[in-house]
Amino acid sequence: MKIGSYKDLEAYRKGYELVKYIYVLTRRFPKEELYGISSQMRRASISIPSNIAEGYMRGSKEYVQFLKVALGSCAELETQLSLSKDLGFCNNSEFQKAHDLLTEIMKLLSSYLRRMRSKL
Repeated sequence: MKIGSYKDLEAYRKGYELVKYIYVLTRRFPKEELYGISSQMRRASISIPSNIAEGYMRGSKEYVQFLKVALGSCAELETQLSLSKDLGFCNNSEFQKAHDLLTEIMKLLSSYLRRMRSKL
């Protein structure tokens, strides 16, 4: 498949899907977490597709850096998801759905980075 836009990238599409899921999930978190872990999780999730898009539009050399930032946001969100489960803010099924999607995105980003490095 030819990539004509960042919107054609599987990691972007899955990242966008993850953002929507995280927003639905965090709506049910305790109200006292509105400016705590809920906000952090939303910002980390939004950072993933946003950095993929921005890096793609900037070009090859900067794209690698933006993919690394997106990958870092994945790790941040993974930690926050685990804490949310351990604190009882989400159940195992909700956690697993988000974590599985996040794992797919991390694998895709790692693959993109390997391919980009071999081209530079």
